[in-house]
Amino acid sequence: MPELLDEPPALPALQRARGMVAVRVGPAGPHGATRIRRLHQAGSLKLRFPRARGVRAETVLVNTAGGLAGGDRLAQRFEIEPGGNLAVTTQAAERVYRSHDGAEARVETRIEVADGACASFLPQETILFDGGRLHRRLEVDCTASSRLLLCESVVLGRSESGERVRAGRLRDSWRVRCAGRLVFAEELDLGGDWDAVGRAPMLGGARALATLLSRGEDIDPARLRDLVGPDGGVSLVDGSLIVRLLAADGYALRRRLVPLVAALSPDGVPGLWSL
Repeated sequence: MPELLDEPPALPALQRARGMVAVRVGPAGPHGATRIRRLHQAGSLKLRFPRARGVRAETVLVNTAGGLAGGDRLAQRFEIEPGGNLAVTTQAAERVYRSHDGAEARVETRIEVADGACASFLPQETILFDGGRLHRRLEVDCTASSRLLLCESVVLGRSESGERVRAGRLRDSWRVRCAGRLVFAEELDLGGDWDAVGRAPMLGGARALATLLSRGEDIDPARLRDLVGPDGGVSLVDGSLIVRLLAADGYALRRRLVPLVAALSPDGVPGLWSL
């Protein structure tokens, strides 16, 4: 009888990134500029606060792990006290790399906005590489007098580098509550084996997409339709203005996102955003 081969050695466990940030801000001083009340950060996730311009504070999320891979976990929480004004963005586009064992990277964000406060959650684009798997959950609690501007955008590979996304998965879960009542809920699930040229058929050939939600600003949806263009849409859902965008690539998406965010935000686009 042939000899039995020895069992192959077990592969070492893959290193996983873990990160958490939690910050509470509120107005302070005679001019009501928003300042940090409490800050906690751990693991690979950090917050940086550029010098404030006006009453709004800006904070920049930095993932020192250099991107996300299967099994990574990030948690971020933002609390804005009455009258506070905080904009959250990222240092650069987040990258989601191939998952070698099928595990998803998970990012959980919670935002609490008190009476008369304003929260703008405006991370730069997430780039999903071939085989990347990402599950994001965004939960927001606000009041009838608070203002919100939320944006999440995804690019399927870098077209200028010739990258093609043939397989992977993206899951986005949104829950927005106003005074404890659910006013917006959405589940996005794109995944499986995408076509050979790296374009998801369910997106009509587009390789970039974005969703924006605005509450508390008196904006006529008709004003935005010229900025959105034919590859998108604007709707009003239970007091929330929802904007959808599709684009051929990340640059085309950014060209439309910047004027849209500027139109929806009285305080303008975050300083790190640029074309």
